[in-house]
Amino acid sequence: MTDASELARALFDARRDRKPIPPLSETVDGLTIADAYAVQRAFVERLRDGNDTPVVGYKLGLTSKPMQELLGVDQPDFGPVLRSMVHDDGAALAVDDLIQPKIEAEVGLVLDRDLRGPGVTTWQAASAVGGAIAVLEVVDSRIEDWRITIVDTIADLASSAAIVMAPRVVPVAGIDLRTIGMVIRSGGRVQATGAGAAAMGDPAAAVAWLANTLATFDVALTAGDVIMTGALHAAFPVAAGDVIRADIDRLGSVTARFV
Repeated sequence: MTDASELARALFDARRDRKPIPPLSETVDGLTIADAYAVQRAFVERLRDGNDTPVVGYKLGLTSKPMQELLGVDQPDFGPVLRSMVHDDGAALAVDDLIQPKIEAEVGLVLDRDLRGPGVTTWQAASAVGGAIAVLEVVDSRIEDWRITIVDTIADLASSAAIVMAPRVVPVAGIDLRTIGMVIRSGGRVQATGAGAAAMGDPAAAVAWLANTLATFDVALTAGDVIMTGALHAAFPVAAGDVIRADIDRLGSVTARFV
């Protein structure tokens, strides 16, 4: 494999210059999932270089069966969320800062206590979660025309660009996250609907998968981490002038504007 730092630099430059690059899967022979996570770590270090930009959580991708089938894989992926990527409800996001943005509505889960794999069960993950929050994730690809395989999206921060969070965290006691419904609108028109179960059948199962996967890198989830558990619908493109609002049962609404 080409050195991970070189591939990370190419992705970093693409992000900075708003010029996508060819898929890594087409230009690097034999790029494995382990290689892709090494590139991701190097990419994060470049983003954090000289900046006080901590990791505040993680995002999961490919948590639904249709998306896994689309890319020919049988597992999700993840990427870290940096504090600089997080925006408040109602944020105005500049399209010119992005390349080919799309948007997704998700359930974010906030941990009350640390969680370390391996062997974390869905029940154990659920018991570590204290609250849930409605989230919009802006996904963007530094890869040309979204021609991605799983190794491309892993290396590229799991195709993440920005997170917009609702104004409050809702205690999860008594809420079955699998059955909460979601409607996402653009300019008041319904674009998609979904339910919590779209995320690996149960958002808590997504947290368990993440804890167990991070353990292979000797990393644990910590209290206060926010976990974006995966899209509840198919992502769709956004453009300047769009106002996107997601309403998630029991969790409230969250809105992003694009300028």
